Amino acid sequence: MKCVILAGGAGTRLSEETYDIPKPMVTIGDKPILWHIMKYYSCFGINEFIICCGYKGHIIKKYFADYYMHNGDITIHTKSGRHTELCQPVEDWKVTLVDTGVDSFTGKRLKKVKHLLYEDEPFCLTYGDGLANVDIDKLVEFHKSHDSFGTCTTVQKESRFGSVRVNEQNIIEEFDEKPLDNDSWINGGFFVFDYRMTEFLDNDMLERSTLPRLSKHFHLRAFRHEGFWKAMDTLRDKSTLEMMWENDPEWKIW
Repeated sequence: MKCVILAGGAGTRLSEETYDIPKPMVTIGDKPILWHIMKYYSCFGINEFIICCGYKGHIIKKYFADYYMHNGDITIHTKSGRHTELCQPVEDWKVTLVDTGVDSFTGKRLKKVKHLLYEDEPFCLTYGDGLANVDIDKLVEFHKSHDSFGTCTTVQKESRFGSVRVNEQNIIEEFDEKPLDNDSWINGGFFVFDYRMTEFLDNDMLERSTLPRLSKHFHLRAFRHEGFWKAMDTLRDKSTLEMMWENDPEWKIW
């Protein structure tokens, strides 16, 4: 089974980190968030990836071209320039990197790689800036249990601000640091699609065009995820993920 990762956006809300590198290459610990996402999928036996590159995509390509250098032990012979690999990375991935355009919307990016997908097999799709502990096996099983063209993992959105309940004496009776609206669910990425969904693709955003049309035709199901989910949209999000990484994060299942 293949996993498509949308990794072409400029990440303007994280401009402090993305001036020189694309957003999926922003690090959590000492690894790009893209690596964390791929490592997570790999734990479920998904080791073939199609990465839709765009903004500064050459940096993502260089990272994987030099993967041994980044993740293995080597001996370098300075006179000849020859190097010997002493310890290979444990990841056994097949990574296809496709330039899908700097300014392309997500629908166009997926259109540009659809020829790399199997027509008789579902594929996963996710964004290159989000982490979660979604059970991918159960997600795929749920998708295969119905005849819809796609399954979207839905999550409950965190509020960025704590809520308070104040009584008539202006005493705070309750302070909830991360309030949730139990009736509000949002798109958390981590999709599974049949190839049939490519008939609905256009050059617009998946979220603005393709997904609403799939929904209108009753071809899209929701897989509700109540566990951990976090998108890295801002510097604050990055800092939060960094702190989580130092304390046995919920997405680290390897």
